[in-house]
Amino acid sequence: IQGDINDDHLMDSIIKNVEYVVNFAAETHVDRSISNPKPFIISNVLGAQNIFDSCLKHNKRIVHISTDEVYGSNSYGKANESSKLNPSSPYSASKASADLIALSYFKTYGLNVSITRCGNNYGVRQYPEKLIPFFIKKLKNQELVTLYGNGLNERDWVHVKDHCEGIFKVLTSGMAGSIYNIGDVEHYSNLEITNM
Repeated sequence: IQGDINDDHLMDSIIKNVEYVVNFAAETHVDRSISNPKPFIISNVLGAQNIFDSCLKHNKRIVHISTDEVYGSNSYGKANESSKLNPSSPYSASKASADLIALSYFKTYGLNVSITRCGNNYGVRQYPEKLIPFFIKKLKNQELVTLYGNGLNERDWVHVKDHCEGIFKVLTSGMAGSIYNIGDVEHYSNLEITNM
């Protein structure tokens, strides 16, 4: 869907004519959320709520795409679907908020919604503000790359095709009101990714 996700009429006109909805719409860059959180709240919270309203109105199945960043830093091991939410940036807080709204719509109104949470995606033609394409672009231009801190913070890295397979499985056989973590396979530090 292109256009304003906060436009009720646009959402209704599109969602009434589809079989399923997968909500990828989001502002996603942590650094930008720190310097200007307002667009993240508008898109990730209010925009998601508008999509949930339209799905409820037209009785549509929806998968809401979230992020593993809603769990925050996890020093005690891997997060699972019932781990406590502990967002640490306006971006992750906005995504956690949308997750909670989605679950409230399931409990209160019976919205047929599932939530997926995935780690960092990578793949061809990814927007160059993300770590891997940003560093590839710099290295191709023979520029230096700079890591935050010591570069030892680890993230889960999931190829976009694997992520999409997981989303499709949740869409076709996931349970309403459930959360599904996708990934947790390849953990690498930012330093390791940079060296690769």
